[in-house]
Amino acid sequence: MRAADFSTPRRAIVLAAMVLSGCTLGPTGAAPDMPQPAHYGVEATPTTSGPADARQTFALGERAVPTWWEAYRSPELSAWVEEALQKNYSLSQALHSLDSAREQLRAQVGASMFPSIDAVGQSTRQRALGLPTMGPQTNLYNVFVGEISASYTFDLFGVERYANSALAAQVDAQSYQLDAARRALAANLVITAVNGAALRAQVQATERLIALADADTAEIQRRSELGSAARGDLLNAQTSAESLRASLPGLRTQWQAARHALAVLMGRTPDAAPPDLDLAQLSLPERVPVAIPSELLKQRPDVLAADAALKVAAAEEALATAEMFPSLSITGSFGQAGFTWPKATGAAGAIWSLGASVSQPLFRGGALQAKRRAAQDAYLASQDNYRQTVLNAFQNVADSLSALTHDADTLTAAAEARRHSEQFWRDAERRAQLGAIPPNATRAGEKQFQNARLTEIRAIAARLADTATLFQAMGIAPDQVTAANKQEELNKKN
Repeated sequence: MRAADFSTPRRAIVLAAMVLSGCTLGPTGAAPDMPQPAHYGVEATPTTSGPADARQTFALGERAVPTWWEAYRSPELSAWVEEALQKNYSLSQALHSLDSAREQLRAQVGASMFPSIDAVGQSTRQRALGLPTMGPQTNLYNVFVGEISASYTFDLFGVERYANSALAAQVDAQSYQLDAARRALAANLVITAVNGAALRAQVQATERLIALADADTAEIQRRSELGSAARGDLLNAQTSAESLRASLPGLRTQWQAARHALAVLMGRTPDAAPPDLDLAQLSLPERVPVAIPSELLKQRPDVLAADAALKVAAAEEALATAEMFPSLSITGSFGQAGFTWPKATGAAGAIWSLGASVSQPLFRGGALQAKRRAAQDAYLASQDNYRQTVLNAFQNVADSLSALTHDADTLTAAAEARRHSEQFWRDAERRAQLGAIPPNATRAGEKQFQNARLTEIRAIAARLADTATLFQAMGIAPDQVTAANKQEELNKKN
């Protein structure tokens, strides 16, 4: 530990000269340079994905869409998202916290950048002890004082300025976090609504499979009673039916949980959950904007928040350095005072004072140097946090694009399997009507179709949900954030 916070007077003189010449005492807080990938993932960004009747285009270089959920072409879904953005309590809490932070910034700027002026009025009656040999042993008298006092500390080395800059950057970071919360809320609601609709369709398909399994069991039971079916066949049929029945409660639990989560996201109690959407009525967004990597860093809220945190750390490092230099304060007051009210208000009662003080840290046990080194380490940590946030953003987009590409392939295969199984089932129905095959063959075809339908439902839901994830991953341009904030303030006033 150093004996003093200034090792030599020469260093103090050099740093003071830097300040007076306009140089800053800390880093600028500029974001470090990051490598710009040629494309997000290990494979080049695809331009389209999916079959011709469900094709999705990735528009590389287009700007992010503020109200991207409208691309699903569901008035109910759009209304739910708007309701959530207006009534979600977590979002409202974040908004009020941001307003509080802004007011704290205004308070700090007002307290640090302007003089403080106070008016004081005082009226007292006092009893003082006198000397035994000189007059009465006690003195009773009144004091009337009225004055205005002012004080101001000159920000010679930027202590207050850097403190204000740090707090302002914190407010910016909180603003970006609020925007990230808005987009996450919209994405979570869309994904939850899609999952709810998909789970409802899966429950219906599973209930139909159970009914078909029960019909097979009943038929084998009758045949077993007539001696035309083995006991093992009956046991296998019963096992199949019960296995399907055992899977149904779990699906219903997930379905109800999705509805409850949807209601809470919208600011409602779980019992007031809206009705499920029809999965078939949700349109797949045909065009998804994909920002180029350099533009992504300018519109992702988490990256912008990390950049603001970097500026906070830079200002705090400069603040820790500025606190090592002298501070100059002046105080002044004027007013009236006297032992009686007439004297206090007369010309003889005028009082005033004026003073200045200079404070220079000399010895703090190495605390100021340690604080500055801590701020420097915090700034380096903020740089690493920014770099990692950028890499995470690139990975998020890469994973979303990869998931959508493979979702399209999965859905194509699942849709083909469903069409083939449905054709087989319809053919079996016609043959059963002609008496060419027994009814259980028709049920077997329908079971195959329902199982293929379950796979297709999951594939459709995954593609719709992953599209919402990609929309969220794109962020939103700062000017669109400003426009959205202005519109929100206008709505509040109205």
